[in-house]
Amino acid sequence: MIQIKKITLLGLLFLLITGLAFAQGNAGKIVGTVKSGGKSIEGATVSLLSSKDSSLVKMVVSDKDGNYVINKITSGKYLISVAALNYTTTYSKEIAVVKDGDYVTAGAIELVAAANGLANVTVATKRPAIEARPDKMVVNVDAAVTNVGSTALEVLEKSPGVVVDKDGNISLNGKSGVTVMIDGKPSYVSGADLTNLLSSMNANQLDQIELMSNPSSKFDAAGNSGIINIKTKKNKAKGFNGSVTASYGQGRYPKTNNSLNLNYRNGKFNVFMNYALNGGQGFGDLHIMRTYTGSDGKVTSIFDQPTHFKGSNLTNSLKVGMDYYLSQKTTIGFVANGFITNRTGKNNSTGYLQDASGNTDSIAQTNSRDDSHWTNGSFNLNLRHQFDSARELTADADYIRYGATNTQNFINHSYYPDGTDISMDILRGNLPSDIRIYSFKSDYTQSFKKSLKLETGIKTSYVKTDNTADYYNWYNNDWKIDYEKTNHFIYEENINAAYANLNKQWKKFSLQLGLRFENTNYKGHQLGNEQRKDSAFNRTYNNLFPTLYTSYNVDSSNQLTVSYGRRIDRPAYQDLNPFLFFINKYTYAQGNPFLLPQYTNNLELSHVWKNKITTTLSYSKTTQYFTNIFRTEGEVTILTDGNLGEMKNFGARVNWQQDVVKWWNVNINVNANYKKVNGFANGSGIVSAAWNGQLNVNNQFKFEKGWAAELSGFYNSKDIEGQFIIGPFGQVSAGVSKQVLKNKGTVKLNVRDIFYTQVIDGHIKYQNVNEHFIQSRDSRVVNISFTWRFGKPLKDAPRKKNDNGASEEQNRVKAG
Repeated sequence: MIQIKKITLLGLLFLLITGLAFAQGNAGKIVGTVKSGGKSIEGATVSLLSSKDSSLVKMVVSDKDGNYVINKITSGKYLISVAALNYTTTYSKEIAVVKDGDYVTAGAIELVAAANGLANVTVATKRPAIEARPDKMVVNVDAAVTNVGSTALEVLEKSPGVVVDKDGNISLNGKSGVTVMIDGKPSYVSGADLTNLLSSMNANQLDQIELMSNPSSKFDAAGNSGIINIKTKKNKAKGFNGSVTASYGQGRYPKTNNSLNLNYRNGKFNVFMNYALNGGQGFGDLHIMRTYTGSDGKVTSIFDQPTHFKGSNLTNSLKVGMDYYLSQKTTIGFVANGFITNRTGKNNSTGYLQDASGNTDSIAQTNSRDDSHWTNGSFNLNLRHQFDSARELTADADYIRYGATNTQNFINHSYYPDGTDISMDILRGNLPSDIRIYSFKSDYTQSFKKSLKLETGIKTSYVKTDNTADYYNWYNNDWKIDYEKTNHFIYEENINAAYANLNKQWKKFSLQLGLRFENTNYKGHQLGNEQRKDSAFNRTYNNLFPTLYTSYNVDSSNQLTVSYGRRIDRPAYQDLNPFLFFINKYTYAQGNPFLLPQYTNNLELSHVWKNKITTTLSYSKTTQYFTNIFRTEGEVTILTDGNLGEMKNFGARVNWQQDVVKWWNVNINVNANYKKVNGFANGSGIVSAAWNGQLNVNNQFKFEKGWAAELSGFYNSKDIEGQFIIGPFGQVSAGVSKQVLKNKGTVKLNVRDIFYTQVIDGHIKYQNVNEHFIQSRDSRVVNISFTWRFGKPLKDAPRKKNDNGASEEQNRVKAG
């Protein structure tokens, strides 16, 4: 069971720790002004950095006259970094505070307008683990010691506002239906395949994770809760440089995550490569108890089924690319990416069918083995041309292919409690899958006088999936095809889109209006066999997706932002397949060709105070809301997806980031949501409403002589997922790191889920069934890693990173 008391006490401990205050002695002061073309810049982020290692010391914001004051500065040498919306980040010369109490004038720092509008606000070298910005939350992966040895999925699990449920589905700020992108490109998979993809990526490959709850119309409209963009590392420094990381983890079973990053840039070429090798073993335990009742509400029978899974995996992934600078205005490039994953798993399940008094009537034992081989390859061609300082054109062409082979073997043995056989059957399944995706998009940006900017773009994509499920029964010493389970499903989809965004900036006020049009066409074909006829379906629909963003800088300390957006979630491809998929003797899954997309209207109001506290209120309404729906046929449970009805979500979240002292930074994210679902399933109405809360605390400690540490954790309260009610769960993690080899090497040690509290406990009621389950996995892991950085790169301002990408189609592949 979940150790709730431990989680609650640790949550209180985090809050107590972060509430402490420390007095500082007399210290120096640095003052200065931020300007551009003689005009004072209000609201600029002014960061004081250590000259020695570019680590962040303090952060303030310029006032209405462009002035700033940085107080309580100890003696030392510093740099000042200044970043502001629509301006390029600028650095000062070295500033020396000779002794405590010195008053130093840094003078005026002149900013240059960014050619492409919204310039990224970055902090040099040592970044905070979490940054709260008006339009998104940013997780800097390397900044957190406890990310060592983690997979991308495990980094997401402890990111603010993100919840990964019992099946690996991802939700953001209390809402499911998130679109996961990698380097600005949709991941093109969902469900079990998305879990496999993120589990095959290790944290060493990642740079940042962007959490966008209300993206602009420039992005695909898919994902009713927003977009999670995972940015991988890509070094563009001149010269040859790279890094290598080796890590070992030990939970109940061993694991390893290793990576190699190389980059070479000289003149007009920039070539980069990233290779990763991940592998290990793991386990999963799932205990299900189903209670069946009669029409009078009394218990008629009980099904008790503990299941144990043990598996191993090995993934090799490679990413290579090149940028060629034809001129100062034109860049062309390509990126090739791929991975090969081999997974083997064994399930041992024993189900006890009992009468109303708990006496066992019969026993069903299932032993299964699953061997899968999953390959992915993608290729991207991109172009960026800057006509002048006001006009820019980008284009991307993508081809992605997923291939999978999956072999399943089931031995089902039923017998009476005294050991007398009832039946035994042996089932074999071959499930090959092939998915091909073609996409092209182009974006054009033009800036006009008086801070007016126009963004437009087009996109088209085509997806074809081919999935086969061939099942055979062992009968009379031979394999006989099982036509009831055998299936062949082909699905094709085309989406065409166009968008326009108009931005206008005044002194304190900014406005962005956007509109996206998407045309969707799809068709599905289930091929028949000797016992089943062919069946087919098709559909075409058009949608408009408006967006609005407005921001007002009240003064140097306060900023208000209001945003609105309409979004869509299309069903995963395989969820439209009407065939019945075998899970075990008492559980099946079935697709629904009549499943409709769900639409969500999102409204948010945010307030930022001194770049330290960000408060957001949100409301969303989802129509044609689809989710898992359970039904029974005798003692067999069938899981499908259906349009349940309507869901409303009211949310409030607060993010607080504070330097408690020079060596201690804390980030606290609190998220509260109220969800109400009103729908209809299995011939009866469904009304559910509940509050859900999330707490995420991250303490980063930086000490002398290259030492650093982290204490972090998250807690999710009771929640509702469609028909499911999920109990509270969370984890606490800690780690320490040390810079070695003259700061070219880093050794890190951490422990994740120290108290083993990331256990899912929940229940569901459908028709005449009450089901309770407990699920756990190999989540408590000790990791140790070593990273070595080599090469002598020359400092060089990086070019704008291309926003490569296709649409959201890849997010919806669901072969699992």
